[in-house]
Amino acid sequence: MLRRTKPSPCALREPRWTPLSARRLPGVLPSLHAWLSDRGSLTRSVIASCRGRFRVELVLQGRAAALPSEAGLLDGGPAQATLVREVKLYCGRNAMVFARTLIPLGSLRGPVHALTQLGQRPLGEVLFADPTTRRLRVEVARITPRHRLFARATAHLGHKPAALWGRRTLFDFRGERILVNELFLPGLPALRT
Repeated sequence: MLRRTKPSPCALREPRWTPLSARRLPGVLPSLHAWLSDRGSLTRSVIASCRGRFRVELVLQGRAAALPSEAGLLDGGPAQATLVREVKLYCGRNAMVFARTLIPLGSLRGPVHALTQLGQRPLGEVLFADPTTRRLRVEVARITPRHRLFARATAHLGHKPAALWGRRTLFDFRGERILVNELFLPGLPALRT
């Protein structure tokens, strides 16, 4: 009899990210598809869906190497040093979204440097308040336990789902690239606009 074991950290891979525009999402409930394809501020959408019981929990902020596909989007090499910020977005006591933001260290000057001081404030509050912010690319992926992001996103969950869906968006903010990964957690309410 074969036993399933946790994959070793060395065996963990990255998800297969594909452009949202080119992706058919078989097996995704329409309510989740609405979140994945929403073009507005995720922060505003979560606040609207939570009816005001919204908060941000800062999980981690510090220097780290980007994953290979992340470095590629940020135009850096495989060991590109970035500022990584991980947060959970809550509706009441329930975490709804795990977000991982990457900013190349060389970009942390001028207005971009202010993003290092957000603390419990949502990033979307700053990005979408600036009319020059542009979305350069949106990709989606199904994230499973064999992917590195899965463990980070589900660390607080007692019962781990079989998979999560996520999207990542490459932004141009004040002339600098910022990558935001958003993984949608179990119990996400319907999107209210």
